[in-house]
Amino acid sequence: MQASFWIDPMCPWAWITSRWMVEVAKVRDVDVKWNIMSLGVLNEHNDVSEEYKKLIARTWRPARVLSRARELHGDEVVFPLFSALGTRFHVDKRKDMAAVIAESLAEVGLPAELAAAADDPQFDDLVRANHATAVAMSGAGVGTPVIAIDGLDGNPVGFFGPIITPIPRGEDAGRLWDGFVLVAQVPGVVEIKRARTLGPVVD
Repeated sequence: MQASFWIDPMCPWAWITSRWMVEVAKVRDVDVKWNIMSLGVLNEHNDVSEEYKKLIARTWRPARVLSRARELHGDEVVFPLFSALGTRFHVDKRKDMAAVIAESLAEVGLPAELAAAADDPQFDDLVRANHATAVAMSGAGVGTPVIAIDGLDGNPVGFFGPIITPIPRGEDAGRLWDGFVLVAQVPGVVEIKRARTLGPVVD
C-alpha cells in the first residue's frame, strides 16, 4: 500500500502524526512518500492574532528550505530533513531558526548554502506548489497533516489528520492505521472529530 503524507515542519500536530506513520511502517506493509505543506499558505488569508501572524511568518523559513532541498536533491531528502528539523523544533524545543536549519542540513548531508533559501521569497511559489498537491488530495480548508492512501480501489483518497496525542506505537499504531484505511474506503466520509483534551505530546 502507498501513502502520501504532507507536513509542515513547524506544526507539532503534524510532527506527532509523522512519528505515528514511522511506527505504522514498522508493523504494516505501507510505503510512505513524504511531501511538504505550509502553515504560511494555510493561514495567509485568515483573520488571526498579531502573535499568531508572527509565528506563521517564521514557518515560511523551514518550508522554503525543505522545498528547495527537494527541488535540487529529490524526494528522498524530504523525510530525513523534515525529521532533523522537527526533532530540534518539537522535541528539543529549539528557537534559534538559523541554527536549527544549519544543523539539520549538516545532519542529513545537504549543502549548507541551502539555508539561504529560508529568507528568499523567490521560493514561495515552490512552497505553494508543494502545498497545492495536498489541497488537490483533501480539498481546500483543511490543515496539516494530510494523508492520501493509494493502492485502494479507485483514485487516491486524502484526509486531513489524524490529529492524535500521544504518539501511538507498535501494534497500537497499526490498529489505528487499519481503521484509517477502512474509513478511507467509505465514499462520502468527510470528517470525524471530537474536542481536544490534551496538547501535543511530541515524544
